[in-house]
Amino acid sequence: MSGGLDRRGLFRGAAALGGAAALPAGAGAQTEAPAAPPAAPPAAAAPPPAPGSLAAWRAGQRAAPDQVPYRFFNPMEAGFVEAAADRLIPADDDWPGALWAGVPAYIDGQLAGAYGQGARFYAAGPWAKGIPSQGYQLPLAPAALYRTSLSALLREGERRGLDFTGATPEQQDGFLQEMEAGKIDCGGFPSSVFFETLLANTIEGFLSDPVYGGNRDMVGWRMIGFPGAYAAYLPLYTHHGMTLAREPMSIGDHARAQQVHGEEGAHRHG
Repeated sequence: MSGGLDRRGLFRGAAALGGAAALPAGAGAQTEAPAAPPAAPPAAAAPPPAPGSLAAWRAGQRAAPDQVPYRFFNPMEAGFVEAAADRLIPADDDWPGALWAGVPAYIDGQLAGAYGQGARFYAAGPWAKGIPSQGYQLPLAPAALYRTSLSALLREGERRGLDFTGATPEQQDGFLQEMEAGKIDCGGFPSSVFFETLLANTIEGFLSDPVYGGNRDMVGWRMIGFPGAYAAYLPLYTHHGMTLAREPMSIGDHARAQQVHGEEGAHRHG
C-alpha cells in the first residue's frame, strides 16, 4: 500500500480507534499511563512447502519431481514424450508445465492399461481410409500407435542428427510443428495422426484427476479455478466466472475424507 501503511498496520490502526471510542468519559484525564500490554509472542516460522507441491515450485524448487517407474515406455520413448509434452504445455512465470505436472506418467499408465489395449475400440474392421470428420480410423490400439509412431520419430531424429530430448526448445518446437503438419512418415500414416493423440493425451493428463497420475498437486485445476471432480460440487459447475475460494478436491481426497469420517463415526457410536 502507498504511504508506508501496510494491511497489518491498517488493521492495527482500526483496532486502536475502536478501543478509544469505547473508553468511558473522563478516561483520557487519567494521570498515570496504563500499563503496557504484554509483548506478543514471536510468530512461528511458516513451515517449508511440501516437496513437489505447487508452493515449492513457486518458492524456486522448480526441478521436476522424480517420475514413478514407467510401465509402458522404454527410456528412449519416455525421453521423447517427456520433452514433447513439456513443449505442448510449457511452464511460464506462474505455472509449471506438463512434465512437472506428471503428464508423462499419466500417459504411460493409460497405455499400460485398458485404454492402451483399445478395450473400448471397435477393432473388427473393415479398415478403409476415413475422412477428417470421422476422427481416428487406424487399425491400431493406442499402445500400438504410440510404439509405432515413437519408433519412427526416433529414427527420423537419428537420421537428421537430432536428439529431440536434448534439443533446444526452438528445435523441439520445429519438429513438433512438422509432426502436426503430417510431414513425417510414422510407418504408413502421417505424423499428424499421432500428434493429435499425443496432444489430446497431454491435455487430459494436465487436467485429469490426480489419482490417474497427472495433474500433480491439482495444478491444472488450480490454474483454471476448477473445484474438483466431485459430484457434490455439481451446482458449482453451472456458475461461470465465479471465483473459487477453496482448495480443489480429487477423487482420492474425497475417499480419504469419507474413511476418516467413517472412523470418527465408529468411535462416537462404539
